[in-house]
Amino acid sequence: MSENTPADVPASALGPLRTLAVRITDGLRAQLDVLAQLNDRTVTEEIRLALESWVETSKSDPKVLERAETVRAEIEREAKTRQSAIEAIFGGASGGKTPRRSSGSA
Repeated sequence: MSENTPADVPASALGPLRTLAVRITDGLRAQLDVLAQLNDRTVTEEIRLALESWVETSKSDPKVLERAETVRAEIEREAKTRQSAIEAIFGGASGGKTPRRSSGSA
């Protein structure tokens, strides 16, 4: 979540809904159907709630947190490498502007 999004906001409230296709066994689907009926919800809502719960649980998993720090460090290293490459190519001469491509055919 971003710094501007409170932690108690459900993931479903963070933007437009997108479709996700998941392949499951007939047995699991039957169980979901029964649970949805018992909870007076749709199967889609049952799945959404389960995923939101799993995401919240994962946020405090030490292994996930450790991996997140590793990935963050890798992203920062790659970003610095790319920034250095741009600086090496264009230096400070571009004044922060993106170089224009020639309008002639290549």
